[in-house]
Amino acid sequence: MGCFNLQEQYQEQLKGTTTVGLVFTDGVVLATEKRATMGYMIASKRAKKVYQIGERIGMTTAGGVGDAQQLARVMTVECSLYQIRRGRNMAVAAAATLLSNILNNNRYYPFYVQLLVGGMDDSGPGLYSVDAMGGATREEDIVATGSGSPMAYGVLEDRYKNGMDEEEAVTLAVRAIRSAIKRDAGSGEGVHVVVITKDEFREIPEEDIQKKYTALPA
Repeated sequence: MGCFNLQEQYQEQLKGTTTVGLVFTDGVVLATEKRATMGYMIASKRAKKVYQIGERIGMTTAGGVGDAQQLARVMTVECSLYQIRRGRNMAVAAAATLLSNILNNNRYYPFYVQLLVGGMDDSGPGLYSVDAMGGATREEDIVATGSGSPMAYGVLEDRYKNGMDEEEAVTLAVRAIRSAIKRDAGSGEGVHVVVITKDEFREIPEEDIQKKYTALPA
């Protein structure tokens, strides 16, 4: 009985997150909130859920913190080694495939994660969702993961349109995360936004988000 309860609580932890990804004209926006939960307890209000794994590639994480951090370290090393050996950056699709293979090879002792991989390469913007068993799906426009994803999808699907510029995409990402924060107990504490274009991987400072989007409706 004790083992079952522990497993049930661990599964509950996996669902307490909201992450979103959007493709816009010149790149990709990745956004998350900052709350980490352990069952009904808020374990951290400053959790990092977006990692830079390549020069122009980011990865968002939902699930076990230790598993997510380990995968972020592995992917960062693999992307760096690829660049050193081949003299060019790894493509977004290749990074998603590599991550998928790592997860699939560990399916009997799985990493408890759900991930988004997004970035820019010579083919343009790319966005992929990757599950714990190694399934990778290319997302053409929007995607959300975690317990707050139903609320986030409600905003994304209502307001997303093709040909959005960076400002529109960031605004929509913030709205989607804030909508999840309002209704999902596992999401909260603020919004972390990363913009990836062919020229840069840029984190938008928290104070800029607070100043510009405080009164923004969800």
